[in-house]
Amino acid sequence: MTTPAPRLRIGFLLAPRFTLCAFANFVDVLRLAADEGDRSRPILCRWRVLSPTMDPVESSCGVRVTPDERLGDPSRFDYIVVVGGLVDEIERLLPDHIAFLRRAAGAGVPLVGVCTGTFILHRAGLLNGYKACVSWFHHEDFLHEFDGLVPVSDQIFVVDRDRLSCSGGASSAHLAAFLVDRHIGPAAARKSLAIMIIDEAMGAERPQPGLPLELTTQEPLVKRALLAMQQSMEAPLGVEELARRLGVGRRKLERHFADALGMTPRQADRQIRLAQVRHLLGRGSRSVARIAAETGFCDSSHLIRAFREAEGTTPEAWRKAQQGEAARPS
Repeated sequence: MTTPAPRLRIGFLLAPRFTLCAFANFVDVLRLAADEGDRSRPILCRWRVLSPTMDPVESSCGVRVTPDERLGDPSRFDYIVVVGGLVDEIERLLPDHIAFLRRAAGAGVPLVGVCTGTFILHRAGLLNGYKACVSWFHHEDFLHEFDGLVPVSDQIFVVDRDRLSCSGGASSAHLAAFLVDRHIGPAAARKSLAIMIIDEAMGAERPQPGLPLELTTQEPLVKRALLAMQQSMEAPLGVEELARRLGVGRRKLERHFADALGMTPRQADRQIRLAQVRHLLGRGSRSVARIAAETGFCDSSHLIRAFREAEGTTPEAWRKAQQGEAARPS
């Protein structure tokens, strides 16, 4: 019996110290869509890790992945996916990789940047005139690296013609599911995500969880404070406790926030927690009381007051409006 040709062929380039979970999520969606059940035969999808040297590539967590084959002709793939990782390491991508990516672009093969793979594509001159997605965590790094170019950091992935990009982590599964849906069908995409215990496929426009973009800054003390706020969301730190943990006085911390963001630490903390509230409201049917507990509000009444003050409506009304917007035909 003749094996049918795969409908989706992906070639992966792994940057030194790449993010393992972003790569694994992408591959597992392909694996589960490629065969019946979870038998993992690469029938409907085919994926290969490419390298000019065939040396194992170390991920940021230390796990090494051995390439499958050499670079060769990029046109044998439907997409070339570049998986980035630690920002300080992406400059170590070999010149052969960059030449291969440029050949792929010249041959019309769509290019995909995952995590800081977007940085790599941009450095190679392959994102000029395109929109590109980067993680909120790397938003300021991108602005610093590429003067005058503003990346998309308020949604989980971006599709702009023959350039696709995502923020990494779980979003790589959703971008892979988008490609499976496009080339194999929605049932295969749903099946992959269901086996991976992912409730539903998220569209590109789904906002990234993380710090609100208005709180991005390069000021070191304020950055550390914002991350500490995010990590203690269920039990918010008082300003005195936050300053103590950071080893500075309260007045110094407040002065740095005023200079960097034009607000107090308490106001920034409220914005972080309300951003997470909006994220959770859009992710299913969690009760307002449960969301309040997970985001550091005293109870549902406290959350409703704060949310109404910020949004002009209640959390439940906001959720229904968002669900109605998502269900509306495009």
